[in-house]
Amino acid sequence: MASSDPSDPCVHCGFCLPTCASYRVMGTEMDSPRGRIHTLKAIDAGELELDATVASHFDSCLGCFACVSACPSGVRYDQLIEATRPQLNKPELRSCWQTRFRQLLLQVLPYPKRLRALLTPLRAYAGTPIQDLMRRSGFVRLLGPQLEAMESLLPKLAEEGFRDQFPHINPAQGEQRGRVGLVLGCVQRCFDPAVNAATVAVLQANGYEVVIPSNQGCCGAVSHHQGQMEQTRDLASALVESFTSDQIDPPLDAVLVAASGCGHTMKAYSEILDGGSQADGFHCPVQDVHEFLFTKGLSKPFQQSLQPLSHANGQRASADQPLVVAYHDACHMIHGQGISHQPRQLLETIPHLQLREATEAGVCCGSAGIYNLVQPDEAAELGRIKAADLSGTGASVIASANIGCSLQLRRHLPATSHTAVVNHPMELLARSASLIGAKTEGVV
Repeated sequence: MASSDPSDPCVHCGFCLPTCASYRVMGTEMDSPRGRIHTLKAIDAGELELDATVASHFDSCLGCFACVSACPSGVRYDQLIEATRPQLNKPELRSCWQTRFRQLLLQVLPYPKRLRALLTPLRAYAGTPIQDLMRRSGFVRLLGPQLEAMESLLPKLAEEGFRDQFPHINPAQGEQRGRVGLVLGCVQRCFDPAVNAATVAVLQANGYEVVIPSNQGCCGAVSHHQGQMEQTRDLASALVESFTSDQIDPPLDAVLVAASGCGHTMKAYSEILDGGSQADGFHCPVQDVHEFLFTKGLSKPFQQSLQPLSHANGQRASADQPLVVAYHDACHMIHGQGISHQPRQLLETIPHLQLREATEAGVCCGSAGIYNLVQPDEAAELGRIKAADLSGTGASVIASANIGCSLQLRRHLPATSHTAVVNHPMELLARSASLIGAKTEGVV
């Protein structure tokens, strides 16, 4: 169990409570950062035992780290919860079903080949009238809350999601400014492959050669979030190896990610792999793609190629009728990596695009890795709150830089809402530069 000395800087002031997603929907002190810290102190003092009831209050934590950003005393709750999570995997602390369901998820989601094999027979179901009928009939509720949650997040499955279509080397366009690697992500490459295609296109158009090892696997973010450290180290070591092999020469300027959950874990490789075969991690910085492009600056030819995007009716945005976009802050980006203004400023380079802010930008949407699958009721309530907040901006497009958030928002945004379209910022940039076409669903 994580050590939480009574002299820790937490003064139980309560500033964390309004930002805590689990406290927001459950309303109990034990399901707040302050309450969990108090629980850890009681366990350390021998006054409380970590049993199934106590463990459930740690399982209710989304690990969004909003409390870390809000704490005036500098309490590192993120370190406390990450140190606690491995202890929660003891079989006696969860029901047999909960344990096996988590094991199933962790044996499928981080492995693209397994995930694709599981999804292949669902291609005839996902995004079709059959799926709509099954949902409206109420049949999916008979599957139980966890499986119902899985089905509710299942999008239409694009053919591109069943293969990695990128060559090893994707050459820069125009004058080459550098050489970067790109992590495709496991869930993202299967459920939303257009994001990676747009990211590669934007990087190439900005003068960067993009290296994509064909043998790359999962970064370990999903297992890391669940405290399964041995699996995380294995996945992390394999990913590092794929990017540091002899095939990659000359060296990369950076390894980039387009999903914030991946980036947060990869930036912690020096701690995760401490003492392992890849203790030094990558031989170059790990950066979020927005962070990288903002720091380097968009190339002049790329900026000159940007054109106004179109509204849903096909009309081009203009000064009188700008395309209104609300940017959604993924927790592991804003709280975990401190990335907030970079994607916004990149989006603002698109002509006649107007950004609007959600009222509670720093509150979690309820995705949180596999949280919306293992804690479906709490996650659904958070998803509805976030969807209502974003819809209230009057935006016609939501920009989301994390695949889990995007799936969660698409589930909870009403189909009749004017804000039913969710796109990655890289997709919007690529579309503005005419590098890719508009999606068939939710064209902008």
